Amino acid sequence: MTETAYYDITIIGGGPVGLFAATYARMRLAKTQIIESLDQLGGQVSTLFPAKKIYDIPGFYEISGEDLIKNFEKQTLAFKPDIFLGETVLGFEKTPEGFLIKTSKRTTYSRSIIIAAGIGAFEPRRLTLDNASQLEGKQLRYFVTDPTTFAGKDLAIAGGGDSAIDWALTLYPQAKSVHLIHRRDKFRALESNLAKLKETKTNFETPYTIKELSPAATDKLTITLQKVRSQETKTITVDHLLVNYGFVSDNKIISSWGLEMQNRAIKVNQAQETNIPGVYAIGDSAYHEGKIDLIATGLGEAPNAVNNALLYVYPEKRQPAHSTQLIKAFNQAQKK
Repeated sequence: MTETAYYDITIIGGGPVGLFAATYARMRLAKTQIIESLDQLGGQVSTLFPAKKIYDIPGFYEISGEDLIKNFEKQTLAFKPDIFLGETVLGFEKTPEGFLIKTSKRTTYSRSIIIAAGIGAFEPRRLTLDNASQLEGKQLRYFVTDPTTFAGKDLAIAGGGDSAIDWALTLYPQAKSVHLIHRRDKFRALESNLAKLKETKTNFETPYTIKELSPAATDKLTITLQKVRSQETKTITVDHLLVNYGFVSDNKIISSWGLEMQNRAIKVNQAQETNIPGVYAIGDSAYHEGKIDLIATGLGEAPNAVNNALLYVYPEKRQPAHSTQLIKAFNQAQKK
């Protein structure tokens, strides 16, 4: 063994799943670091939808993205992993004792790696209309940073997934009116949330696509909608258009690490282990048959990856007891 300081576990990514993995790793007294490329913790939740209400987190009927991350930060910081922000992992290589990890700022060493980097670098899928870019940040938006922006306003939301439905539920009570535009009559959202939205006076504009955007009087926006498989059109005039068509990810860096990929994610086995022994993936970074990409799914994968990583690093170490005993061991270790 050299004198080089090795972490037991390095977690790449500081979103909800990465934070919980670090928490659980520290419960097990593993020397742990988080490396996050952004300047803040929280990943996509903090960056893309801090104000949105989230309805599929265990233990919460509803919680905003901002409050969710605050809770995760509070929990994780209590267990004191080392956290490095604004630092991108460029690659890693296997050594006799673990992994040499090269980042944009330093070289670090770890006996195992858990990748919780989500979908990689991301940006929203934008409208391809000629004048869309000129309207961005004005009548046209892809993100919500302050929900009060829409108070008393006529709002159109484009999209058919959970994000569009969640935003419609969140903004409906304060907006003057809400139009939901989707190219199909059926939606890809959680059924219970869609049922709640149908109980409101939301205008369901289906099956329509956005054909044209035209600035109107008093800073409003006229949207021309075209019915799918038809020449029929209609127009609506609103104050804001919020587009939720999902995100385009760029995982070129992750793809260069020699990991087996499938469906643009890292293929893992039941132990969350990749094709490289000692390297694990969880959350949106990971793919296995039947996987559902929810925060709740990733939270369940995190302890699985941590336990298997520690079994890889310390084969003689027994599997953990439940959390009460882990906390007791952690507190005793802090007193030493």
